[in-house]
Amino acid sequence: MTIRPIRTNEDYQLALRRAKALFGQSSQKDLDEREVLQALIERWEKSQHSIEAATPAQAIKFRMEQTGLSQRDLIPYLGSKSRVSEILNGQRQPTVDQIRALHQHLGIPVASLIGSFKHEPAVGPSSSSIAAEGALRKLGVMKVKENLAGFLSRSKASAPAVAMLRKTRTERTNAKTDMAALEAWCGAALVRAERITIKKVRISDPKKAARQLAQLSILPDWQDQIVAALHRMGIVLVILEHLPGTFLDGAAMCRGDGVPVIALTLRHDRLDNFWFTLLHEFAHVICHLSPDRQIILDDLDVVSSEAIEAEADSFARNALIPPAIWKQINEESSTEEVLEAAEKAGVHPSIAAGRWRFEHSDYRRFSKLIGRGEVKTALMPA
Repeated sequence: MTIRPIRTNEDYQLALRRAKALFGQSSQKDLDEREVLQALIERWEKSQHSIEAATPAQAIKFRMEQTGLSQRDLIPYLGSKSRVSEILNGQRQPTVDQIRALHQHLGIPVASLIGSFKHEPAVGPSSSSIAAEGALRKLGVMKVKENLAGFLSRSKASAPAVAMLRKTRTERTNAKTDMAALEAWCGAALVRAERITIKKVRISDPKKAARQLAQLSILPDWQDQIVAALHRMGIVLVILEHLPGTFLDGAAMCRGDGVPVIALTLRHDRLDNFWFTLLHEFAHVICHLSPDRQIILDDLDVVSSEAIEAEADSFARNALIPPAIWKQINEESSTEEVLEAAEKAGVHPSIAAGRWRFEHSDYRRFSKLIGRGEVKTALMPA
């Protein structure tokens, strides 16, 4: 498309449609075009409407309309479902952290989100960091007289990945994240990983290895089998709940000796989410970790246009259910057809049910198939 100035309402509508079509595209050409279009759209809107007349809620709703987002899609940036409703209804103004998240992830201008209203203060890093320190003490990874700063210093000294964190974090890290708490979680995961003796292994056929991992999901003792299989591949698996101030599903990291680590939080505690996150991080370990990128963090509720995230998503989907099997499934597919797809792929039914729910944005169907509450019971027994 040839980009030209917006001079009429017709030009404006065409630009809106094109910007919506580009939402979610990951190529640099598409990203550049979307950025230019947004600048033109905002310039036209400013010329046609009074900026002061718009409220933060109106600015958010406008972006939702442009990109086809639902209220559910805003939860990673604003918090709970009720908090999203309060902000969209004008009952509550977004906090500084929420403004930062909306601007970074959805491209809403900061000026539109601030308006002329009094905003709630941000949840300061100190409050979440203090809570994170308490959680780490309960997990037993901090020394008796050690504070959070001391723990971070110790973990960075032994683990290059933590020291590189601020340089290598990806777009799939929520903008509301408290970096001190995030570094603490990474440090704690690597402390856990250091306890496991394992050798580096070269995986000659990553796709075959990923399919083998996926098919462990149907075994009754999958929780033991997955740990053993990853160890044979030279990968450490760490399960560590997320800390206050962090928003994580998982991470791929390098231990000090170069051994890769997959760390999962299990924050959603569903089988479908566990298996997708595991294979997503496996893809990062195989394809994306390097001496220059020793840590990749993922909040899978956050939309990302980053190429490595799109690659990891695609790798995980295809490893769990090959395209030749899934192409038979559509919006009208019955429960029996979804279960049959899982059987053909040799994976747990929750994986097919969860994929259908995500792809069709219908989270009412197959709710009994997704394995809610089963993952922590298996991997984090009391």
